[in-house]
Amino acid sequence: MSDQDRLDAIVAIARRAGVLIMKYYQGQIAVAEKTDGSPVTNADRAADALIVPALQSLTPDTPVVSEESVEAGEIPDVSGGTFWLVDPLDGTKEYINRNGDFTVNIGLIRDADPVLGVVLAPVQGKAWAGSVNGGAYEEDAAGGRRRIHVRTANPSALTIVASRSHRSPELEDYIAAQSVKESISRGSALKFCLVARGDADLYPRTGPTMEWDTAAGHAVLLAAGGSMEMFEGGAFRYGKPDFRNGWFVVRGG
Repeated sequence: MSDQDRLDAIVAIARRAGVLIMKYYQGQIAVAEKTDGSPVTNADRAADALIVPALQSLTPDTPVVSEESVEAGEIPDVSGGTFWLVDPLDGTKEYINRNGDFTVNIGLIRDADPVLGVVLAPVQGKAWAGSVNGGAYEEDAAGGRRRIHVRTANPSALTIVASRSHRSPELEDYIAAQSVKESISRGSALKFCLVARGDADLYPRTGPTMEWDTAAGHAVLLAAGGSMEMFEGGAFRYGKPDFRNGWFVVRGG
């Protein structure tokens, strides 16, 4: 299977999960608390139960690391270097607040780097997808696609996108040190997509994230010509023992 065929299949899986999530979104949202104190909903778990088996059927030899599965203690061996990272509902707080800023994230890792990813925004019906060998595109609710690419930044008039729900003094200090023309607050992996489609120049993150939060958006960003590095500099890699990320900065052109 080519990366493009695989990408098409992942977009289809993400859209199926999005339809399921919207059924819950339009009804009563049932919220529970995870062991780390973060919220989880019935939609998170239902989407996970759809996506994981679908990926296992599509690529039987590729392990699937999913946020909800890891929470349940199901952690596959990823020492082979190729594995899926899945957040079935990224931006659970945004979902609970019903502001639309939540996504379905599915990313493929090879040798510690993201090589393919899909980010779906169920409320908008939009998907952002990309592979490092094939470029990136945005797909609308009707299936229409257009190529996307990062823009060349103007260092003296930057557009910065940052977390809506996870702010910190360190983040505010970083933003204050930039020549900012516009600052945007968004939830979930949508921040990656704004940079990838040329609507923002920088996305700094100084709070905790997990690999399944970033893999899909990182892949789309790379496919669109962007870059992502550790906050202190250096390559941002995947397959860490606890799947926990450090701080990072996403850049366009």
